Amino acid sequence: MMISLHKSHRPLRDALIVLTFATLPWLSGCNNQCEPETSHHAAAHNEQHAPTAVVEAETTAPAQQAETAPASHAKNVILLIGDGMGFNHLRAGSLYRTGETNASPYRDFDIKMAMSTYLDGGNYDGDQVWSGFANVKEGATDSAAAATALACGTKTYRAGLGVDCQRQPVDNIVEIAEKQGKSTGIVTSVPLSHATPAGFVVHNVSRRNYEEIAREMILDSGVDVLMGGGHPWYDNDGQLMESPESYQYVGGEKLWLQLQEAAVGGDADGDGIDDHWTLIESRNEFQNLAKGSTPKRLLGVPRIAKTLQQERKLEGDGDYGSHVTTETVKPYTVPLITTVPTLVEMSQAALNVLDNNQQGFFLMIEGGAIDWASHDNQSDRLIEEQVDFDRTVASVCAWVEQHSSWQDTLVLVTADHECGYLTGSDSDPRWNPVTNNGAGKLPGLEWHHTSHTNSLVPLFARGPHAEQLAQRATNDDPVRGPYADNTDLYPVMQSVLEK
Repeated sequence: MMISLHKSHRPLRDALIVLTFATLPWLSGCNNQCEPETSHHAAAHNEQHAPTAVVEAETTAPAQQAETAPASHAKNVILLIGDGMGFNHLRAGSLYRTGETNASPYRDFDIKMAMSTYLDGGNYDGDQVWSGFANVKEGATDSAAAATALACGTKTYRAGLGVDCQRQPVDNIVEIAEKQGKSTGIVTSVPLSHATPAGFVVHNVSRRNYEEIAREMILDSGVDVLMGGGHPWYDNDGQLMESPESYQYVGGEKLWLQLQEAAVGGDADGDGIDDHWTLIESRNEFQNLAKGSTPKRLLGVPRIAKTLQQERKLEGDGDYGSHVTTETVKPYTVPLITTVPTLVEMSQAALNVLDNNQQGFFLMIEGGAIDWASHDNQSDRLIEEQVDFDRTVASVCAWVEQHSSWQDTLVLVTADHECGYLTGSDSDPRWNPVTNNGAGKLPGLEWHHTSHTNSLVPLFARGPHAEQLAQRATNDDPVRGPYADNTDLYPVMQSVLEK
């Protein structure tokens, strides 16, 4: 079944697409900003994720046909989140990889559309957004509120995790899956207790309570697979330090020592017996778990302080700023760290553990450092992170076709928000598209912000119940056409996971 969601009946939309088919900002506000987000830059790397950049013309292309599944077969949900990933981020990654504007691994999904991400009390007004270049910078969400909306179907305030604006806990999709006897997993390329992964597991009034959040994820949740950065003994280049910098991302020193001894973990499956975590750290361990026998419960903490690759040494990267050139900024100038797993390797290991459950599973995979690169306007690191995320999506699709089916598994690809207000060169007051300089070369692009924006973000879906998202796309943007809201994903995922 093929569903195309790209209207072109509004003249303003056509005019704007001609002008700039690459940039879509979005406005979102929150009347109940119980804990306002700070925006200090270096430290804010750890504190906040960024919104996605503007929507590109890919969304106007008709979807290719792919079979959807009878509801009775549905049992798995895999949600992939490019943190901070906007449509121009997608376009830039595609141009660098292939020299084509629409070569993403999700171009053939049944559903290709846009999604709003505003906070509780906020809104998205496409006419207002497109009436002025700077409007998109106002009222943006953060990753905690966005993750809560995706995981719980509930809008909330900035920094809130799994709670509503009254700070009351709300059920998340991981808990829904576990009630159905399914396995659950969380994988991220940033610290495991950061906002997006945490928003799918915990109930906490502030995303900044890293140690408390990590303890809840590790000791109190029923999650079967948990993977992410935050190793206390390694720096951002994957080098062993003389002494640990911080244990906050892994729940404190005592808990870390217990994890190393495989001596901690609560009852994940409800049989009254504690299920201790098996801890893995080396890249070889992640690679080896992509096939073959697996432990019952897996905690993977790569030997890296924060992000898998984005924060490695910057020497030789070139100049950063709102205006960059292909001569000064080139991806992969600094060699990748070879001692940490890729997001693909982590995801394949997680799938190999989770698919042991015949009842099915839920898995969230986050390409979290797209956001971190966007906060710093790092054009080369953005390309690296976007390419890594796209490869992960492709590997998940291959897994579905080799080990499951599109009748059994719903795959969703989206973002929590846009970050960096990424456009093509020479934008403002026009919206110019990211331009093609050929495969392997940095596209022509510009940054206009160092934080999140209120842009619509991309949403792709394939598999059982994907058509429900089309039915929920009741709003219309003058450029992007019909769009859903981030709270719409929760009931769709729930319909797959519940018997």
